[in-house]
Amino acid sequence: MSQMFEVIDSQSSALGEISLRRRRIPVFGDRDIYEVKLGDEFLMSSMFVDAEEALSTLGLAAVKGDQLDVVVGGLGLGYTAVAALEDERISELLVVDALDTVINWHKDEMVPLGKILNADSRNRYVLGSFFDLATAPALGFDPQAPAKKFDAILLDIDHSPTEFLNPANASFYTTDNLSLMAEQLKPEGVFAMWSQNLPEQNFVALLESVFTRVESHVVSFYNPFQNCESTNSVYVCINGKGS
Repeated sequence: MSQMFEVIDSQSSALGEISLRRRRIPVFGDRDIYEVKLGDEFLMSSMFVDAEEALSTLGLAAVKGDQLDVVVGGLGLGYTAVAALEDERISELLVVDALDTVINWHKDEMVPLGKILNADSRNRYVLGSFFDLATAPALGFDPQAPAKKFDAILLDIDHSPTEFLNPANASFYTTDNLSLMAEQLKPEGVFAMWSQNLPEQNFVALLESVFTRVESHVVSFYNPFQNCESTNSVYVCINGKGS
């Protein structure tokens, strides 16, 4: 192991071996780059966080009111959660992740943003499957307040609505299951979701079967490895069918 590369932690999980790595690439200067891998697959890197942050900024920009209760599905390296907490209207943020390993990386401050999340009393980690909780409105996301409704649900787990971190996640992307999740939103609450791909019209149509308004945003950012612009997308949906 060189000083330019370090595996900080590696643990088995229900999805396979998950590892947290830190590297330095001299051409990019004196900075630590954090990466998460699941088996041989790269899940995320601190080199590319613009779209993860945009998930929060775009999603919360569509939310009306104050004293907001918000769910983030997928903790990752923490960029979506930290960006959400920059909104002073947030009253409570629940960050749901199925892997205790990832939550512990933040609790133990093995990743840089763990310190920020731990220091903010509005933040709370929830260990559990986002998809199981999303489709069980009688239980809901908050173990301390069953059936609680939220102002926004921000989702960043799968690579896209057609490329899944776990094949079992595919069943979530249906009118029935998205509708179950929408029951956990307040009227005019917002569901927003990140995708690594450009907007997919079939998915937009699916979202429109559940939500009264659907917008898709393309987020561009510089990719230094390819020396060009890369794109992700963020879907923002307004709930008009809640009760």
